[in-house]
Amino acid sequence: MGVSDPECDKVSGRSFTASALRNLLPAASSETVPDLIIHHSGNAVPEYKNPSYFPGMYPTLFPYGIGGFEIKSRPTALAFHRQAQYCLSISDRSFRYHNSFLFVVLNILQRRQAHLQTHFSVSKSNFDSVARSLTSVSASTLQRLASQLERECKLSNLTSEEKTALALLQQVNTLSARIPGSQASKIFVRNEIRNYFGYFGLPHIFFTFNPCAAHSPIFQVIYGDKSVDLSSRFPTMPTGPERAARLARDPVAAADFFEFSFKCLFRDLFGWDFDHERSSESGGILGRIRAFYGTTE
Repeated sequence: MGVSDPECDKVSGRSFTASALRNLLPAASSETVPDLIIHHSGNAVPEYKNPSYFPGMYPTLFPYGIGGFEIKSRPTALAFHRQAQYCLSISDRSFRYHNSFLFVVLNILQRRQAHLQTHFSVSKSNFDSVARSLTSVSASTLQRLASQLERECKLSNLTSEEKTALALLQQVNTLSARIPGSQASKIFVRNEIRNYFGYFGLPHIFFTFNPCAAHSPIFQVIYGDKSVDLSSRFPTMPTGPERAARLARDPVAAADFFEFSFKCLFRDLFGWDFDHERSSESGGILGRIRAFYGTTE
């Protein structure tokens, strides 16, 4: 085995393919086949209901080639996102320390949410009219509309075609309303908060909760540092660069620290009962809370 042209800028792809085909031919003095033959197909690998999808992508995380997602032979069905949470929560932290596993799982979850919302939108009764309007909009109309919106021009100055294209943006928001991190999901959250105003009245307190994991001894313990003594008033902490490196290396521990801090705040200071989803009988430092709405930035 050797390496030829690691930058892949001197040898063409056809030359690599031809060399691979020659390696499949038996040697002149021996009829044995090569030690390693990797077959490929012209079809894309399906990501839905494919238990070998993740073991094929990450052989170091699934060394035996088993334990993939959405296995039909399981006695109890296991959802994709729940198995992903399990992989990130086991004591072996290879999954959470991997360079790309987190991002690939998040990307698949976002695309599945988009596919699900697309199905709901296509099933709407106004799909035919929206489809006709969408196909009738030209690229030049969209370009003019983008320029108008960028200059913050009045909507009354738009032409009928540009108004039609602007109305289609509402349908686009509907498609992505449930995708985490999308602009439409933020609009959905704002609408829910306004509904809270109508039912519970205006909120008495608005605050931003932002615990710093890098300076917290609790995060160091969640990360796995057993040398930090939480019973001490001033625990001995690692150096600043080391704490920052730990935070960057294990974002799952950072998320666990944020959820732990958030629940401690509302349970111990505000008296909120998460099990029954209501204020406790004794309440907290602000009395008994009727309702609250929290969302991550």
